Amino acid sequence: MNWVADLNAPIESFLERLSEQYNVEVSIIRFDSSKSKVFIVVPSVHPGPFKNVGSSLLPFMLKKALEQKFGGVACVPLGLLGHELDAASQSQVQKIIAGTLQSADFTAKEVKATPFIKASNGLATVCCQVFGKTALISFSLAPKTTEDFPQELGDAVRKEAVKLGLESCVTINAHNSINGIVDMQTALDALKNAAVNCLKEGVSARVTSFKVGAATVLPKEFSVEDGMGSGGITVLAVETGSQKAAYVIVDGNNMVSSLREKILDALKLLGFVDGEVFTTDTHAVNAVIFNERGYHPVGEVINHEKLIGYIVEAAKGALASMEPAKFGYRSILISGVKVIGRKPLEKLCMLTDNVIQAARRIIFPLFGAAFLVLMLISLYV
Repeated sequence: MNWVADLNAPIESFLERLSEQYNVEVSIIRFDSSKSKVFIVVPSVHPGPFKNVGSSLLPFMLKKALEQKFGGVACVPLGLLGHELDAASQSQVQKIIAGTLQSADFTAKEVKATPFIKASNGLATVCCQVFGKTALISFSLAPKTTEDFPQELGDAVRKEAVKLGLESCVTINAHNSINGIVDMQTALDALKNAAVNCLKEGVSARVTSFKVGAATVLPKEFSVEDGMGSGGITVLAVETGSQKAAYVIVDGNNMVSSLREKILDALKLLGFVDGEVFTTDTHAVNAVIFNERGYHPVGEVINHEKLIGYIVEAAKGALASMEPAKFGYRSILISGVKVIGRKPLEKLCMLTDNVIQAARRIIFPLFGAAFLVLMLISLYV
C-alpha cells in the first residue's frame, strides 16, 4: 500500500506495535546575529526506513518547522546512529519536532570560537570547531565509504572532550562518500584517533570573535528520484579571524565518491580556506526507484557541474548574509519516543527475507505459466 499509493499509516501502525520506547537526545546549536538566526540540530534518530515512513522525512520536516517558527536558516545533519533508531511513525516525529521547537527558544551568548580544524590520518578525516566550551565535530572516511557509525564512537569522543576541559560535544556523521566496503573496526579506530588529535588542536587554538551567515537553495530540477530531498542545499559560512569555513549540507542519502572533493575545491575559489560536506541521510529518496540500492546517492545521476553551481549559489548567499554572531547550545531529552529498535529490526530483516523467498516460489512459476500461455496464444491466434 505504501509502495503503490504512498499510504504510510498501515505500515506505521505495524511498526509501532513492534517498537521500543526510547529517550531521544536532540542537540540544538543556534547562532544569533542582529538580522538572523541559524540552527544546526542533530537528533539521535535515524532518518529512515524509507519514503514517507517513520522518520525518513525528519531532516526536512524539522528544518521547515524551525525556519517557520524562528525565521533564518536551519539544517539537520546526521548523528552517530543506525536504523535501529528509526522512528516508528510520523506521529513520533511530531513529538521530536514539538520538543525541539519548544527548547530551541533560548538566547545565544558565547562570542568566541576557534578556527575550523581538520585532522586526517590517511583513512579518517575529522573536522572540529570549538565555540565557547562546546565542540562541533564531524566524521568522514571519504573517499572511502562513509555510512552509519555506532553511538559508541560518539560516547568515546565525548569522554575525550570532557577530559580536555570541554563541557559538551556535538557529533555529526558527514555521510559523504559511498565507495565499496571498509572494515568497520579499523575505521572506528582511525576515526577515534583522528578525533582525539583534532580535539587537542581545537582546545589549544586561539579563540576570536566570529561571523556567521547561511543560505538555502532548493533546486527545482532535482527530485527524490534523483537523490535530492525537499530540504535542498544549505551552506553555513563561519569566519574566525582571516579564515572562512563552509559547512555544506545536502538533503540526500550519501554521495558518490570524489564529489565531496570537487565541492570543496569549488568553494576555495570563493575564498573559503576549508570546510566539510554533509548529507542528511534522508531516506525520503529510498524505495522510489528500481535499482540495486533502491535510491541514488547524490551525484550518481545528478549532474555534478549543475549541483556544484547550486552549492556555489548557496555559499554566495551565506557570505552575503555573514555578520557578527553569538553561539548557543542546548541538549534535550524527549522521552517516550517509539523507535524500531535493534531486535525488532532484526526480526523485520528476517521477515523481509522470508517474504522475498516465498514470493520467488509463488510469483516466478506464475509468471512462467503466464509466459507459456502467451506463447501458445501467439502461435495459434
